[in-house]
Amino acid sequence: MPETTPAPLNVFEYRDAARQHLPTMVYDYYAGGARDELTLGDNRRAYDRLSIRYRVMRDVSNRSMATTLQGSALDLPLLVAPTAFHGMACEEGERATARAAGRMGTIMILSTLSTTAVEDVVAAGRGPVWFQLYVYTDRDATRDLVRRAEAASCEALVLTVDAQVWGVRERDERNGFSLPDGLVMKNLEASGKPSFPEVEGSGLAAYVNQNFDTSLTWDDLDWLAGLTNVPMFVKGIVRGDDAVRAAEHGAAGVIVSNHGGRQLDTSPATIEVLPDVADAVNDRAVDVLVDGGIRRGTDVLKALALGADAVAVGRPVLWGLAVDGERGAVDVLSMLRDELDTALALAGTASIHDLSPDLVARRNAE
Repeated sequence: MPETTPAPLNVFEYRDAARQHLPTMVYDYYAGGARDELTLGDNRRAYDRLSIRYRVMRDVSNRSMATTLQGSALDLPLLVAPTAFHGMACEEGERATARAAGRMGTIMILSTLSTTAVEDVVAAGRGPVWFQLYVYTDRDATRDLVRRAEAASCEALVLTVDAQVWGVRERDERNGFSLPDGLVMKNLEASGKPSFPEVEGSGLAAYVNQNFDTSLTWDDLDWLAGLTNVPMFVKGIVRGDDAVRAAEHGAAGVIVSNHGGRQLDTSPATIEVLPDVADAVNDRAVDVLVDGGIRRGTDVLKALALGADAVAVGRPVLWGLAVDGERGAVDVLSMLRDELDTALALAGTASIHDLSPDLVARRNAE
């Protein structure tokens, strides 16, 4: 009988399986980071440098991972982070992702640069969808995106503020990254910006540097808020003072993020700056999320203990999509949920709302 490939047991095995399923250009786009990829790697290593100082003899017979964000009741504090071009991972693209997130009782954050229109993603989903926004030099195009997201019943907007100039991703430059035939950025068709220019190197980098507004300031957050009644999150925060500015300009929440290590290389790992951000807005009604490097349920526990209200994962969901479409994405999210449940029990904590910073300590240097 022919040998069968064992099913992945964790996110890392899904990543390795996805590498076998995807063309090199696509895998490198999903997996890669900026320049020397130091921040990309440190996002992961920073979690490994933290240990869990667990409690014992606690009743953990009934455990809960349920929480609420912006009025949405969630079964777990784990959102799907915004990532572009899901149609490169599987035929159903972002529709499959939305269905997977809904099946898991959580939120999908849809990228501006999706290969499926926001209206179609929300219609396909079974749960809340938030919309991630880039600000274009063409403010009419930006205004159109905001109004379409609101009309499609997206429940929050997530403004990305760390990518007005594109980080140099050398894998993409080397591979001449472009969208495969048949795929375009569906949300930009109406404004005439659905495709990359034809250039040597990364077509995406050229597109961003031609279209994204480098003059973005905090005043633009006020402008965006004036276009909609939908709550606004600011994504790309790594400093407490910037988190305070976001709150002062009306943000409902911030996402501690360095764009998955894909923008400014040698920027800090997100888990290391999370406590500073959480402390800075502790006395404000601001939700704090974090992404970057989360690959185990223990990572989720550490982030929640250090001040996050929830976490977001991006690449792991793409690995699941690449291997088995919607079912693969559900499996990846289920793995992280089950690992978090086990970690809660073994840490002596019955609810995610009982996690506290004293559960986490930095490992001694070897």
